[in-house]
Amino acid sequence: MPQITVDYSQTIAAVFDRAGFARALHEATVEIAAAKPEACKTQFRPSAYTAFGYEDPDEQGHAVVHVTLGLLAGRTEETKAKLTEAVLELLRKHIETDQDFVLHASAEVRELDASYRKF
Repeated sequence: MPQITVDYSQTIAAVFDRAGFARALHEATVEIAAAKPEACKTQFRPSAYTAFGYEDPDEQGHAVVHVTLGLLAGRTEETKAKLTEAVLELLRKHIETDQDFVLHASAEVRELDASYRKF
């Protein structure tokens, strides 16, 4: 805990500072959600093919990023909302958006199921 996944359009790989984003996200998660630094784990999953609306996906005019943070139960809705806003701000800082694409970013904080286990 927390389990963090970042799904993103492969087309932005060159302009997405993933290492910097992960460091900053882990720091924010510790500060906002009282997570332990050593517990923060992030997986980046590039998507080779991303479609947006009715446009031809081969035109590459849009990029999509979605971050999911899974936390143990017990955080308030206010804490989860604050963390979600922090994620979006960090995405703005770690993805160069002066490129020829429109960035669509989203984030979600959810509670891990009671069955969650780790080793």
